[in-house]
Amino acid sequence: MTPAKPSAVARARPPCRWAGHARCFNGRVRDTLRELLTGQDAAFDAGSLALYTTDASNYRHAPLGVVLPRTAEDVIAGVAACRAAGAPVIARGGGTSIAGNAAGPGLILDTSRYFSGVHEMAGRRARVAPGTVLDDLQAVAAPSGLRFGPDPSTHSRCTIGGMIGNNACGSHSVAWGRTADNVESMEVLLYDGTRMDVGATSRSEVDRRAALPGTEGRVFRELRDLVDGNLGLLRKELPAWGRRVSGYGLEHLLPENGFNVARALVGSEGTCVTVLDATVSLVDLPKSRVLAVFGFGSDIDAADAVPAILVRNPLTVEGIDIGLPGARDSGLPEGNAWLMVELSGEDARQRAEELARELRRPHGVLTDPAAQRRLWRIREEGAGLATRMTDGSEAWPGWEDAAVPPERLGAYLRELKRLLAQHGRKTVVYGHFGEGCLHMRIDFDLLTTAGIANFRSFMEDAADLVAAHGGSLSGEHGDGQARSELLPRMYSAEMMTLFERFKGIFDPDGRMNPGVLVRPRRFDADLRLRAPNVPVTLGYPRDHGSFGEAIRRCVGVGKCRNTSGGGVMCPSYRATREERHSTRGRAHLLAEMVNGELITDGFRSEEVRDALDLCLSCKGCLSDCPVDVDMATYKAEFQHQHYKGRIRPLSHYSMGWLPLWLRVSALAPKLANAALRRPRIAALAKRLGGIAPERQLPTFAERPYTRSRKPREGGKPVVLWPDSFNNYLTPQVLHAATEVLEAAGYQVVVPEKNVCCGLTWVSTGQLGMAKRVLGRTLAVLEPYLDAGYEVVGLEPSCTALFRGDLGHLMPGDKTAVLLAERTRTFAELLEQAELPLRELDIDAITQVHCHQHAELGFSADEKLMARAGIRNSTLDSGCCGLAGNFGFERGHYEVSKAVAEDRMLPAIREAAPETVVISDGFSCRTQIAQESRRSPVHLAELVRDALRHG
Repeated sequence: MTPAKPSAVARARPPCRWAGHARCFNGRVRDTLRELLTGQDAAFDAGSLALYTTDASNYRHAPLGVVLPRTAEDVIAGVAACRAAGAPVIARGGGTSIAGNAAGPGLILDTSRYFSGVHEMAGRRARVAPGTVLDDLQAVAAPSGLRFGPDPSTHSRCTIGGMIGNNACGSHSVAWGRTADNVESMEVLLYDGTRMDVGATSRSEVDRRAALPGTEGRVFRELRDLVDGNLGLLRKELPAWGRRVSGYGLEHLLPENGFNVARALVGSEGTCVTVLDATVSLVDLPKSRVLAVFGFGSDIDAADAVPAILVRNPLTVEGIDIGLPGARDSGLPEGNAWLMVELSGEDARQRAEELARELRRPHGVLTDPAAQRRLWRIREEGAGLATRMTDGSEAWPGWEDAAVPPERLGAYLRELKRLLAQHGRKTVVYGHFGEGCLHMRIDFDLLTTAGIANFRSFMEDAADLVAAHGGSLSGEHGDGQARSELLPRMYSAEMMTLFERFKGIFDPDGRMNPGVLVRPRRFDADLRLRAPNVPVTLGYPRDHGSFGEAIRRCVGVGKCRNTSGGGVMCPSYRATREERHSTRGRAHLLAEMVNGELITDGFRSEEVRDALDLCLSCKGCLSDCPVDVDMATYKAEFQHQHYKGRIRPLSHYSMGWLPLWLRVSALAPKLANAALRRPRIAALAKRLGGIAPERQLPTFAERPYTRSRKPREGGKPVVLWPDSFNNYLTPQVLHAATEVLEAAGYQVVVPEKNVCCGLTWVSTGQLGMAKRVLGRTLAVLEPYLDAGYEVVGLEPSCTALFRGDLGHLMPGDKTAVLLAERTRTFAELLEQAELPLRELDIDAITQVHCHQHAELGFSADEKLMARAGIRNSTLDSGCCGLAGNFGFERGHYEVSKAVAEDRMLPAIREAAPETVVISDGFSCRTQIAQESRRSPVHLAELVRDALRHG
């Protein structure tokens, strides 16, 4: 085939005066690319570049630009522009690569945004675009009783193209193999513009294609010569062991393996070709699965047991260690390390029990899919969970997926533990024990010169160790910048020469993801971690008071990019599918802001401000992100610093100061309501307040709860928190709660002075005012707290602030600590109380407030509903989309509505008309009422209805 012509021709430029300067050179190349890609989905601004400086690895490179191709033709145009400009090409899928495979100083081709989809299903094969997310392929294949075998833990956001690049494996490779074992053919693009279809090739077909003119003929001639002249070396050094992922897969070119060029290119990490299309094989979905979990004294004991388990033909054998956050409290059998063994078939349970008798270890056998999923979540989120150790210290990838033959696993792990001790390092071990592949995060010090020297020394020694055990530096994540430099410790000089020759056949100019696999960059260079001292206002108690350490929580695993599963995180990304609106994207921008290279104006950055603008501050990331990234808090900090001494958006003065305006409205609520019912006045109020014109303004209560309640004596005193939303807008909720609490034997006490949690000031980044408000509130509450009173909250966002953000705002304040300890939700307070309840005998669905999901939990609420005879279904419907002030702000209505339509509103519409909709959050109730024509109620109102009177 002849090379495709470039879409445009680079203009002649005068030589740069500073031609040797990398920044000047990159600027010229970037200008050329910008001109050549006019009209494409291409970006070259600092904010877009900052989003793609890193993946899930330790490395950072400022790209030349970013292209979001929609079709194969767009990819071809992007590569053609690089060819004309002399720029490198960096192919990228979901950006979850841990070895630095998808970050580099070239033009990023991000296929995940548009270039996706299953094009064809034929029998047990599927033809897919490279940007297709694995879970989307699984969803298409499942109705036919099929699935794609490899299943890395990032299955909800990794792409097929990325899996091909890294030769991804996942938990079930024991049964279904690596990506290379499941790829049948591919259409690929070379840097010179040649398009080729590659796959298994007979000798006669090889000879035929080798005789073709142009690049395709040259490629097949040189591949044939490479194999024919090195059969012995290839067979000796590239055995068919399942987890040898490091280096190139040249064994697939051997005659006995069908001279499969497609499979040889799997795992080449974008260094040879760009994938345009792939045909993959599918396997049968197991009709039933049993998960047997075995406890061991240590991870080494677990490793020693693996060979005996493999003879049972399991689907998977996964290991986790007690040091993995969440493992200790997950209901696992007794032990300090565990193996999760999945078996399938009609006799799976019997085989599991036989294995248990043979191993004689504490065990559990799970058949319930929900119980199995709870344990799998701990294992799947290990890549994030392990980045914070149980003592709070940081840990990093680098040596995170080396593999040895399973029969060598125990011996290798013993020596690795000794090596770690010699270097003064510690780790948590988990991973694919059945394939001899161990994942780990190690507490490397990547912030100091001495620490980085220790990092290099350990990595070199560890590479020698794994090679001595006949293993692979990488068992599934690829080599990237993390391990490419170490390949000569695993392979001979002759094999390294063949690797370089293989790359040169496809990419003679070295422009495809340079610095990876051959002619590598140093693995201790280009580290993304920084430790600048940035003065901030909040306390960051979980991060030693450091904003930089807090930002480093995001390691890039990208769970926030999940668009098909449950949970809350990340509603804005689910609505827009743009990287800058994901939690990861915002964290990368904040990190680049702190670093100061691409984003140079610090907290004044408009790029960061715009990306955070669509953050709903839902706190879904605080609970759903494996490392508890708290973007809502980071946003509040940023807004505080960004607007310091400047005019703020109008909504910050209207909704940010809402408690004050509500207090003013209570002076004449009927007059205020009458005025706001007039369209022109309402429109003017919205315009002056920065409120979305599509929104209906709330109705003020005729009398706030604090002015209409009738105190009663007797019982155990408890402070009922009179939050501004319920007090001034829906006081009936507070009245209902008062009746229930008094029926439970409590004396309801309300603070005599005005109090406020400061939430609206926090959510708009007015932290100085928030602290003043909270200071006054703590002074009012101090006598109650000193007297032993508990505080019960009805509005989840206020209650969650006391249990969470209060520690950021008032670090070290003794009264604040006491308030956090004494604050209870309505259901938590009533959990052990005697209540005279009758059976309501009703069906209900509940939308859980995001802050309750993140900070408070919901199990107590479900128990209380069961006591009241409410047959509840708790929706896994994400954020409501209103999120306090967010959905009311001008310019946010469309996103707010899209978030609600993602899952919540469809679930509510599908519910039967007689089903009660429960939602404790005022913003959730408002969104539901305005967008679904249903009238949601607070749980306190339903429980009040269940009280037996008389």
